[in-house]
Amino acid sequence: MDALYFEDFMPGRKFRTRGMTLTEAQIMEFAWQWDPQPFHVDAEAARASQFGGIIGSGFQTLLVAFRLWFQENIMNECSMGSPGLDEIRWLLPVRPGDTLHVEAEVLESRASDSKPDRGYTKIKYAVVTQKGDTVMTYVANHIFARHPAGDDRRI
Repeated sequence: MDALYFEDFMPGRKFRTRGMTLTEAQIMEFAWQWDPQPFHVDAEAARASQFGGIIGSGFQTLLVAFRLWFQENIMNECSMGSPGLDEIRWLLPVRPGDTLHVEAEVLESRASDSKPDRGYTKIKYAVVTQKGDTVMTYVANHIFARHPAGDDRRI
């Protein structure tokens, strides 16, 4: 994909990433390090839980979404950071064998009034399984570089 800049992230624009399948071993390895709740790390306890088996950590799901998004090289050239995430929601559990992809839509976009080299966007992300189930949503606020001077796409 060609380098994208702020002007390429107008409201309504949509993106979709490739998928990634999570194994039980990956889920448990992440959870043992970062989120060692019984339904993430103990098969017997997980079977007895409300989930009926091992499920992935919501934080692992978020990080998988980040990886999938950045793998696509959608904003590697223009990213100037992020002031934060809003509205993180874990809707359904991620289970071993689920293949996740990310669907994203630009919600808002505005050029900076004080810094002409950048603009601000708000993008809604949905993490979706191979079955079409949305397991997580979140909104991210991004700061993107504007097209270089002389570029005919510059606003």
